[in-house]
Amino acid sequence: MNAGLQESIAGVREVQAFNREDESIEQFRRTNAANRDANLRAAAFTSALNPVLEALGYVAIAIVVVVGSLSVLRNQPLFGTTIISLGLIIAFVQFVQRFNQPIQQIAVLWTNVQSAIAGGERIFGLLDVQPDLVDRPDAVTMPPMSGRVVFDHVSAEYTTGQPVLRDVSFGVEPGQTVAIVGPTGAGKTTIINLIPRFYDVSAGTVTIDGHDVRGVTAASLRAQIGIVLQDAFLFADSLMNNIRYGRLTATDDEVIAAAKLASAHEFIERLPQGYQTILGERGGGLSQGQRQLVAIARAALANPRVLILDEATSSVDTRTERLIQRAFDTLLHGRTSFVIAHRLSTIRNADQVLMLQDGQIVERGTHDELLAQRGAYYALYMSQFRGEAAPV
Repeated sequence: MNAGLQESIAGVREVQAFNREDESIEQFRRTNAANRDANLRAAAFTSALNPVLEALGYVAIAIVVVVGSLSVLRNQPLFGTTIISLGLIIAFVQFVQRFNQPIQQIAVLWTNVQSAIAGGERIFGLLDVQPDLVDRPDAVTMPPMSGRVVFDHVSAEYTTGQPVLRDVSFGVEPGQTVAIVGPTGAGKTTIINLIPRFYDVSAGTVTIDGHDVRGVTAASLRAQIGIVLQDAFLFADSLMNNIRYGRLTATDDEVIAAAKLASAHEFIERLPQGYQTILGERGGGLSQGQRQLVAIARAALANPRVLILDEATSSVDTRTERLIQRAFDTLLHGRTSFVIAHRLSTIRNADQVLMLQDGQIVERGTHDELLAQRGAYYALYMSQFRGEAAPV
């Protein structure tokens, strides 16, 4: 019930935009009714359990008293044993009561015990999950990177038998910028997910400075890689701490310098508490473009040797994009960079452009070289980028 309620509240804009308030309310009523019925059944069972056990306890005492009394009155041994005395009957009554007391106490706590068992199953089920990607026993620490990245006949799949990348090979020298373009579902995001080893390849190798990413520890690998995703995630904390998340030892001056580099300093200064402004959940209180600028500042502060930008300017307007582009000229200098771009300004400045289709690289080269080939990239450019060419 709580999960359904949280989902409806988190997606309230979509609910209102598509006029689905009544359907959401009705769904909550059904879920709430199911939860109520389950609790009523549990309460009925718990309420009946204690009286039943208590009644059974009284029956046990009655049996002891009746059988023992008959034996005393007849002055005959019971079941071939010694003759039962009145004191023995009283002792057995006390034994039965002592035996019933813990059982009745357990019955009183039965609801809590069942809730604890259910909660424990979920918690231990989560704790017992083995991650798909773990460091090898012989994994070494990744030395300081220079930034040479090589994909050697790489294939990758999320579902067995359904490849997303097929026999992808390319190399990137230190300091180069690679733009990855292609239609939706071509495998662009999969390529950048393999570099920090968020997923493992199903065939081939991904190496950085000659080190297979599967042969080094994930922590030492990712510590030298900066990532700015399309959907920037910000924590419910101050803007200063959100940017400092890129490097926890950074000073306030370094954080401000990173914000200036990402063109975020101006709008942060206009906020009521500036860098100390506390954000809401997932960066609530900022626009999508402002959250993106903060995420870029965070990556700039980390000062990585390899930088990954997954459509990092897709949520900003043209004016802000130009400011970010100038910041990128400084940010990308001397770093190996992978840019998934849907805007021409980023692609034209790339040292290498990879055109993907159906999980394969169908064309590669610079922007001008690919246009001259008049192939798949040229068709994409004519349909998607041509309108941007004039003002750039």
